[in-house]
Amino acid sequence: MLWYVIQTYTGREERLMQMIRRVVPGGLYGDCFVVYHEQLRNRKQENQIHIERVFPGYAFITSDDPDELFFQLKRIPAMSKMLAAGEFCFTPLETPEAEFLDSVMDEDHVIRLSYAATDGRDHVNYLCGPLEVCGERILQYQFRKRYASVRLHISGQEKEVRMGIILNDDIRRELSYGKVEAPIVVPERYQVGNLPRTHGNASKDSGKGTREKIQFPFCEGDRIMIVAGAFSGMTATVCQIKKGSVKIKVHLFGRDITAEEPIENVRKIAA
Repeated sequence: MLWYVIQTYTGREERLMQMIRRVVPGGLYGDCFVVYHEQLRNRKQENQIHIERVFPGYAFITSDDPDELFFQLKRIPAMSKMLAAGEFCFTPLETPEAEFLDSVMDEDHVIRLSYAATDGRDHVNYLCGPLEVCGERILQYQFRKRYASVRLHISGQEKEVRMGIILNDDIRRELSYGKVEAPIVVPERYQVGNLPRTHGNASKDSGKGTREKIQFPFCEGDRIMIVAGAFSGMTATVCQIKKGSVKIKVHLFGRDITAEEPIENVRKIAA
């Protein structure tokens, strides 16, 4: 099904979705939704996760029969008023943009936070989460404000979308939810999963001005502890052993991801 953009009044997006579900025959569309994103906010020295609209005044609907769908949308009072005022917008979303949005949203149509590991000089060493697939769409990072600006094209216009990030300093603190605009149920506390908490060093000083190289007897399938780098403090499973590095699988944000770590950054967990 193709995606279509519907313009409405800001703050009435979910109300429009309810009217569509009530008035428009279900066979004419696949899904209708509003896109939300998580943003990390600091309020009075407390970190909160807010879930807010990404595109205020816009909603999305999928359909294989846009002509009949458009006819049915005009039956909705709010839409007919906008049409009479010349403000009604019902336009197709380009396939690359639809595929991109689909790849960064979850089943609740929420773009969740991405974990970003930096080198301390605002250079990103590692990304996990929706920003992983953004590539050249990323325009800039605002680490202090905890978001990245991402480029999108909606209804013939280029828009900058903010996608939230979370850093190591944040995950050491208790996180709660603040404003939640999405019609979803959230837990009392924000769960970040098994995220890195400490930093270590993979080699030790011998006292003679040299660094001792530590040997690591690994096999595929072994459980290991990561002692340095972006995943420091986490446990992982060995997927593949390479010269000087090891490919690992870690559980982050509710899913398994793969990464590659230098061999000196990991330790085998005793059975």
